[in-house]
Amino acid sequence: MNIFLSLQPVGENYANPKTCFFHVLFKAAGLVMYILSALFFDSFVIIFVVTVVLAALDFWVVKNVSGRILGESVWKFECLDQQSSARMNKKDSWLFWWTLYLNAAAWVILGIFSVIRFEVDYVLVVAVCASLSIVNIVGFTKCRKDAKKQIQGFACQAIASHFTSTIRSALSAV
Repeated sequence: MNIFLSLQPVGENYANPKTCFFHVLFKAAGLVMYILSALFFDSFVIIFVVTVVLAALDFWVVKNVSGRILGESVWKFECLDQQSSARMNKKDSWLFWWTLYLNAAAWVILGIFSVIRFEVDYVLVVAVCASLSIVNIVGFTKCRKDAKKQIQGFACQAIASHFTSTIRSALSAV
């Protein structure tokens, strides 16, 4: 048996490979443009406009396309039918949420570097892009099917962890 025949292409593991591709593409395009822009452009205005437009396109794609297909989210005025439920895949959802969080974290880290380098104008670019990314996170977290249960579970876990660490430190002092 040929071992290469049993290997699956990467795209076959995802239920929606095109949606996954464009979800990642727009996030990467904005970050790459911002990071590499100094090599290609001397004008801050061009860098600002192109980076913010790419971030706005990413925001639109996440809000209107990939978030509904990959994010396992249901808006209040929508109902999740059988066909939509069948399209959802754990791997797609994993990609959606991790790229959403990593993109926001990358923008925050780039913002910290801009502050450290005293580049106030670039802080503005990063603030706009980070805001768009964080708004998507907040919106889709609230719309997630099991968001309330997960947030309550996280809060209970955090409180229990804090409580046990306080008790341990009190007992170790005795």
